Amino acid sequence: MADPDPNDDTSADYEQFEKELLAQDRDAARVDTADIDDTMARSLVDDLVDADLVTPVPEDSVLVHEPSGTAFNSTMQLAVFHRGWTAGRDADEEAE
Repeated sequence: MADPDPNDDTSADYEQFEKELLAQDRDAARVDTADIDDTMARSLVDDLVDADLVTPVPEDSVLVHEPSGTAFNSTMQLAVFHRGWTAGRDADEEAE
């Protein structure tokens, strides 16, 4: 019996294709936080303050994200964190 031609073996191609599809699925499920500008960050933080999800602490110059207990000194940091935190929480709920 002749040895199989290594050039005819497509198993590695199939595995690579599956890896690429899985990576695309993960990318599609992720929330893009790079598109937040200062105006959007301020607006989101204002909405979070109104919803009692963020507490400003003027004497310490920080904003406290109440659900996580994390403090931030920047509206941009808080906005990016909250988007990621929300996406992670939503992903956990979908997995259950």
